[in-house]
Amino acid sequence: MNTRAPQALYQKAKDFVLDKVHAGHWKPGDLIASENQLVQTLGMSRMTVNRALRELADEGRLVRVSGVGTFVAENKPQSNLMRISNIGDEILARGHRYECRMLQMGREAASMPIAAAMGVATGASVFHLMCVHLEEDVPVQLEDRYVNPALVPHLLEQNFGAQLQPASYLLQVIRPDEMEHIVEASHPSEEEARRLQMDTDEACLVLLRRTWNAERAVTYVRLVHPSSRYRLGSRTVVKA
Repeated sequence: MNTRAPQALYQKAKDFVLDKVHAGHWKPGDLIASENQLVQTLGMSRMTVNRALRELADEGRLVRVSGVGTFVAENKPQSNLMRISNIGDEILARGHRYECRMLQMGREAASMPIAAAMGVATGASVFHLMCVHLEEDVPVQLEDRYVNPALVPHLLEQNFGAQLQPASYLLQVIRPDEMEHIVEASHPSEEEARRLQMDTDEACLVLLRRTWNAERAVTYVRLVHPSSRYRLGSRTVVKA
């Protein structure tokens, strides 16, 4: 049995839709041609076209609304997991308006979970910052960060905002030589939902990041993103 021909037709249907999107004929939010129209245009079976559209929807390229039709999905900002990125720079690079609202900044005693994450004694003094990052007035990331005061002693003296964010300042002061990224899917707490202007039953992407310099923890940060507004990913070249 030749299994390559149906796969080629299915991929051809996907490529046809994506070519229309990339060429700008169908823009984010636009209603694309119906299944029946695509069947007639491409000369394929309804099953093949349906499978192509279903795959594109699963990949986040299309949004299918029962009884209404299929729409081009809105583009989501994407953050690179392979490096320490500054969300403010990412937003400005897209030509969008950026704002950083500081919610909390001070010194406190490390709780047991924070102490374990940073490799310090429970009750040790740590800096704690919290801020929300907005793109076009829409919250896209809640940053909850703990910093080692011994390595960044002047952190609390900074005037953080749109012009200077905690992440960019930390990279200016001390370069980490080791980092760890962990991504989790979860629901926001009531406070997180309020800060991000979302419902508590909506899904979140949570990035946990730790950095070290000379084997000493620099920072531990929890970055919470509404999954409907943001995505995390990376691409790198693998050398043999």
